[in-house]
Parts: sequence; structure tokens; C-alpha cells
Amino acid sequence: MLPKKLILLFCAAIALVFFASCSTPTPTSTAPSPTPQAKVVDAIEPLTVALAILNPTEGNQVTGSVKFQQIENKITISANLQGLQPNSVHAWHIHEFGDVSSLDGTAMGGHYNPEGMLHGLPNNPERHAGDLGNLKADSRGEVMKKITVDNVTINDTKNPILGRGMIIHAEADDGGQPTGNAGDRIAQGVIGLPKA
Repeated sequence: MLPKKLILLFCAAIALVFFASCSTPTPTSTAPSPTPQAKVVDAIEPLTVALAILNPTEGNQVTGSVKFQQIENKITISANLQGLQPNSVHAWHIHEFGDVSSLDGTAMGGHYNPEGMLHGLPNNPERHAGDLGNLKADSRGEVMKKITVDNVTINDTKNPILGRGMIIHAEADDGGQPTGNAGDRIAQGVIGLPKA
């Protein structure tokens, strides 16, 4: 009979050979080169349309949408809102975060201001990127307004707004510092991609 140590050593050697033969060898060849038809994308293609669906913050009733349409370096922003007080005036701003987790809209952060400008109204070219001015409700408490701006893009390199927040405020924007004295946030939404 063979001694126990020799039997254990023999079993260990067989196990080592077995496991070594089961492992996958490392490939030594390089990956095939791409075919001529393969297309390499170096940048995200600019989008031309974005949409924010607005819902009321706690205790408010404002609903609606804000659509963004980009043509070259300008964006037309169209607001369609309901549930405002008749003949009232309200500030509307793009905010830095697309976060609707707070009932009062404060999770949206401050005005979108990537260039570090002072606050201003749309007639001032040196303003926060998110400063859109004011909306005036009609006698039914509804708003349909369009403005065109050139200080933001949907997802291009200049002040992209995709994924940011859209806020309607309780008061008018008076152009004052630091944020126009516009009051509470009465509706909020995230600027996203519309269904095609």
C-alpha cells in the first residue's frame, strides 16, 4: 500500500491538472478591425425639441406644458398653462436641477446660471441663462406665450437645458437681484424628451 501522504499528493496533482484544463485560455489575437460600413459617433447629435410637463406644487392648481424648439442657435419657448389667477402675472424660469422630489419646488435649486451672470429680464443679454421674464394670464387664468432666446441650447455645448427644471412662480419677476422677487414656486416640471 502507498503511504497516505503520497496518495494525498497524487490527488492534489490530479485536481490541479483538472482545474488547469478547465480554465479559459487568454486570447492572443487582436480584435478584428471595423468594417468600412461601421460608423463612429464622436459627439451627441444636437436635439431640436424638448418638453416640460408642469404639475402644481403643494396647494396650487397650475398645470400645463412648456415646449422648446431649437433652430440653429435660437430656441423658441412656448408656454401653455392653466389654473392661474385671472389676469395675473407670473415669473417663469429654468432652474438648475430637474428634481421634482420636493412638494414646494425647492429641490429644483436656483435659476440656471452656468455663466455666473446677474439676474435680469429677457431684454438684458447679460442675465441668468434661465431668466425668461413674465407670463400674463388671461381672464380665464390661462397663458399661451412664445419667446425666442439665444442664450441656451437643448443639449449642445452652450448652456444645455435638457434635464433641468422649469418653474412658474407666484409673483412677477421685477428684474431685481438676486432672483427677481418672484415669490413661491407654484408649478414645476423637468425639461425632457417628448414622445416622438
